[in-house]
Amino acid sequence: MEALIQSGLVQLGQAQAVPLEAPALLARYGKLLVEKNQVMNLTAITDPQDVATLHMLDCAALLNCAGFAGKSLIDVGTGAGFPGLPLKILVPSLETTLLDSLNKRVDWLNETIDALGLEGAQAIHGRGEAASREPDLGERFDFATARAVADLRLLCELCLPFVKTGGRFLAMKGTDCGQELNAALPAIQILGASVERIFDYQIPHTNVTHRIILIQKTAPTPEKYPRRWAKIQKSPL
Repeated sequence: MEALIQSGLVQLGQAQAVPLEAPALLARYGKLLVEKNQVMNLTAITDPQDVATLHMLDCAALLNCAGFAGKSLIDVGTGAGFPGLPLKILVPSLETTLLDSLNKRVDWLNETIDALGLEGAQAIHGRGEAASREPDLGERFDFATARAVADLRLLCELCLPFVKTGGRFLAMKGTDCGQELNAALPAIQILGASVERIFDYQIPHTNVTHRIILIQKTAPTPEKYPRRWAKIQKSPL
């Protein structure tokens, strides 16, 4: 797994930009994930090669979209820690918060952070629509990320309230999300943001192409957002 990750970072043009120990740490994280997945549902991807490519290198592609050094990031609905934890390993100075609604996942993530010896990273329990209203979380981060399959209109209302003005929400999507993005444009505007650019990339050592949508926060989120989750689902912006 380590050699595959190292080779993939070379293909992404990032091998010289990340710490020397990053491939080994990512491989160790992958092994911890596969082991824990035997008793906890964390991922459907368990083959070591697929973990290296479809998880670790997929997340590493974010490095070609923005500069994360010395910045702060919240990963909303992080699940098994993607993409927030790989980014933290690749950019140690990135202050990283992993948000998830399931306590046992949060506990495992904090155990993994400790096992990997990472500083400046934490996993916290909460729901996106409630957590962003907390004073120490709302409008505070340089970046928010989401790798969830939820509709972009919903993700924007969950994620943009965490981002400070001038920061960015990085939405990881498939390349077939054109209609979804067009439908989300009104929501993006209402929430005080605009689409900065779209970045398509092929995951190294695969034929899989994904898309990252960079959404820049241009104004504070109106106080009425985010709404309750039931309302967000029932009446997307």
